[in-house]
Amino acid sequence: MARRDLLANVVKYLSVLVLLAAVSQVCTRQDHYYYQEPYDDDLSLWINEQQVKIFSGVAMKIYAIDNGRVSPHIRDPMFSHYLPIIPSEVSCVNFTWRSGSKKYHYNFDRLMSEDESVLKPPTISIKTSGRVPKNAKEFSVALPCSGNVSGIAVFSIGLLIQSRKGKPVPGTPLRIKLRKECAHRGVYRSSTLSAPGPDPECDKKCANRGVCNEDKICVCPEGYMGQYCQTALCYPQCMNGGNCTAPGNCSCPLGYQGRHCEGGICSEKCLNGGKCIQKDKCECTKGYYGLRCEFSKCVIPCLHEGKCKGVNKCRCKPGLSGDHCQIGRRQRSTCKRPCKHGTCMPDHTCTCFDGWFGKLCNRREKKKRNGAKLPRG
Repeated sequence: MARRDLLANVVKYLSVLVLLAAVSQVCTRQDHYYYQEPYDDDLSLWINEQQVKIFSGVAMKIYAIDNGRVSPHIRDPMFSHYLPIIPSEVSCVNFTWRSGSKKYHYNFDRLMSEDESVLKPPTISIKTSGRVPKNAKEFSVALPCSGNVSGIAVFSIGLLIQSRKGKPVPGTPLRIKLRKECAHRGVYRSSTLSAPGPDPECDKKCANRGVCNEDKICVCPEGYMGQYCQTALCYPQCMNGGNCTAPGNCSCPLGYQGRHCEGGICSEKCLNGGKCIQKDKCECTKGYYGLRCEFSKCVIPCLHEGKCKGVNKCRCKPGLSGDHCQIGRRQRSTCKRPCKHGTCMPDHTCTCFDGWFGKLCNRREKKKRNGAKLPRG
């Protein structure tokens, strides 16, 4: 029950972070396009599984808007109470959106800090108003601390999305308030830890290039915290038992690797898009299984470089369709009658699967008792 409650809170927290999206240490302009698998073609705003796993340790895709519908978590009036304070070491967040086949216009009508002495107003890496991109695109929201005062500031973000005809998407404008912690010149003042007190000998004890100030308190450089700057900061935190040995640098236990120790080390490579998640353990993509993801759930192989995504169901490249990617883009217009057991080609003919022949690939090849094929007749 405790685990279920924890996962529920993670989902609620990450659903709002989707509006700001995946946590990142360095805030840079994000404008990358991504290939997405086919799905309902309408407005969506989300954080992908890889980003969620790095942040929470749980691989799941979280949507703020899914196929034109705002997530019910976002509408919960108590939602802000579920959210922890964004740590001082997090300087920006990223999220991904797309409009699909429809056209939408957006307007960030609120980017405000309620205490600019601690936190400057948030900024975004795109224009504050414009058109939602057709294909999946990622952008950043920067949370710049003033650097002059340590403390916690509340900031608000407002986002209005309208259809081509000017009608707001149901559930928008989105209105969200979050809290961000800032630290003066690297001094870490956690709300969960007591602040360090003066130490007359701090000039001898400050580690990692920390400086003892006139109040006999160590002022830590960026990336360190603790009374004597003895603790390095890694964000996201090191996973799978890894230790933060330097700012942003995790020392991973045996069998794990990656910047945050999020991946495993497998003696043999995971196949068919599988990922090594623990020592010699692969996490397979949909449609594959086995120790190395070497087995496919598609008894009939996917054609034209398609990928198996379920039992005898293939994910096809653009222009192809069918359970096995056997139907070409111009199947209906170029082949007057469907190819029964084959693929319609641009020259209006059918290319048959093994064991079938005929103009429509509707005739099965006969075999002798010894397995040899009989001549076609």
